Amino acid sequence: MDKKYWVPALDRAHRVLREIAEERGRLKLTDLCQRTHVSKSTMFSLLQTMEELGWIEKDAADSYGLGGYFGWLGSAYFQQFNLIDLFKREAPAIMREIGESVQLARLEGTEVVYLAKEAAPTPVQVNSGPGSRFPAHATGLGKVMLAGVDEEMWGRLYPSETPLAQLTPYTIVSIEALKKQVQQARLEGVACDEQEAVMGFCCVAAPIKQPGGEVCGAVSISMPLHEWERKRVLAGTLAVTLAEKLAYGGRD
Repeated sequence: MDKKYWVPALDRAHRVLREIAEERGRLKLTDLCQRTHVSKSTMFSLLQTMEELGWIEKDAADSYGLGGYFGWLGSAYFQQFNLIDLFKREAPAIMREIGESVQLARLEGTEVVYLAKEAAPTPVQVNSGPGSRFPAHATGLGKVMLAGVDEEMWGRLYPSETPLAQLTPYTIVSIEALKKQVQQARLEGVACDEQEAVMGFCCVAAPIKQPGGEVCGAVSISMPLHEWERKRVLAGTLAVTLAEKLAYGGRD
């Protein structure tokens, strides 16, 4: 790497974090200064900043250990590799219990991108295989993932004048109406779409949350309209169960 792009403050923080990680909470400010050759005043500022960010924690003896933020980072790092594998392991049992198709997706801007599907043995299917896309506002998956978006990001995704594509007569076309459904999804922990993306099909979705509460994806169970009233409650329960299993690495 060309050293002209090197950031000395970040390098110092990196060295401090390595020392803290290796000693597992046995080092105080003076110990860290000696080991890293960083001045006391600079070290104090580094430690204060990293503690505020949740990168490190100080115990009653003024010794430092890694903070909970690194647990979240570690979980997020490994989750990006195993989420689809976990889904493929856990989803078949859900599909067999309810007899309907189960999907895994993530949010890309204002679109839902399908990552995996456990298809039910039914003659008619929604085209929701890996790589398929739907507008987020027209799907339960999209609504439940938008529930994890903050106000600033919401404003970028959906400026007030943005028109929403109408896929069926039941699709939400008002940003205000979409926002109300997203707020409801945030409260209830699930979101539905009733013929909003595809006529004759409904679905219920639940978010997959990382340890810090951030939404990293969602799962849904979709079914024909004639099965909706009979199965919607069970589908919601099973979607939440599956999402929680994926969030915690497949552990009950």
